[in-house]
Amino acid sequence: MVKTIGYAASSSHSPLKPYDFERRGPVKNEVEIEILFCGICHSDLHQVENDWKNTIYPCLPGHEIVGKVTKLGSTVQKYKIGDIVGVGCMIDSCQKCSACEEGLENYCESEEGFLATYNGNLKKPTKDNLTFGGYSNKIVVREDFVLKIPAGLELSAAAPILCAGVTTYSPMKHWGVKAGDRVAIIAVGGLGHMAIKIAKALGAKVTAITTSPHKTTDAKSYGAEDVIISSDDEQMKASANKFDFILSTIPEPHDPNPYIALVKRDGIFVMVGVIAPLSKPLDTSKMLIDRKTFGTSLIGGIAETQEVLDFCAKHGIAPTVKIVSIDSVNDVFKEMKEKTVDFRYVIDMKTIYGKKAEESLLEKIGF
Repeated sequence: MVKTIGYAASSSHSPLKPYDFERRGPVKNEVEIEILFCGICHSDLHQVENDWKNTIYPCLPGHEIVGKVTKLGSTVQKYKIGDIVGVGCMIDSCQKCSACEEGLENYCESEEGFLATYNGNLKKPTKDNLTFGGYSNKIVVREDFVLKIPAGLELSAAAPILCAGVTTYSPMKHWGVKAGDRVAIIAVGGLGHMAIKIAKALGAKVTAITTSPHKTTDAKSYGAEDVIISSDDEQMKASANKFDFILSTIPEPHDPNPYIALVKRDGIFVMVGVIAPLSKPLDTSKMLIDRKTFGTSLIGGIAETQEVLDFCAKHGIAPTVKIVSIDSVNDVFKEMKEKTVDFRYVIDMKTIYGKKAEESLLEKIGF
């Protein structure tokens, strides 16, 4: 067994606190990874607070993981000790259904769905399949669900690509966003700022849509050619039927209809930022007149995740990150609830060994 320390929540109303536990050591095709950095995703906050009504406690979040391979199972072929690798939102799937066979493990069609990096199976999380994520010092993962971090990526910045990067890249790839397309990204936050950078690298003409005028300068620095303030009715009307593709990264239930009005005939509106019912139903009467498409997308498969890592390395794309210590995660959650941040928080996991991580706990488990 692998002695492990992390930060976990014991209920939807409790803060994350130091938590010691044991992981099973790597067997056969598994690798043990010492975690160096872990991104903080808005879904971590949703999961900890049980917003999706499926959280099993204790909940130890983290699915944007970059680390170093420290041990190998007996049959591992893809990695060697010392390799710098990543782990994203899932660590296993059935590997038998049509989705898995097509490299779309994120849409695993088994009864349980893919095995999430934390909180167990997506569809049926239970105590029996409870998994603990990257807010910890070590993790053990099947090698087929481990990613290679390209040499050109800063390690701390690579972590959010494993979720924010692939979540925005996957729908653009699926719906064929290409050079010259007019693309709008709604919300200049952790997901949105990455979406702007990726769409720009694909050659699209990118517009950012935000409720916050002060984000105009940042949005343009990320690659947006224009910015629409969604609370400005005149700006919204002037952009009606303009865009080939719109990606909504808003992380809370919202009314999509004002944004769908900006999609041109045969254009596509895709929602990735929220896993919850919309605040208002779709007005399909206005959509059908111009044959507009409403789509959804969930993270990405393992092959796509490797693809977006390589894409970002090739094009010099990296999320804007702010490095924090593990003991500040509750303050980060509070800030994320109070406002939208146009960057990605990333935990420097070596801080878990510091005094603020409770020296008595470390002594207890032998560090």
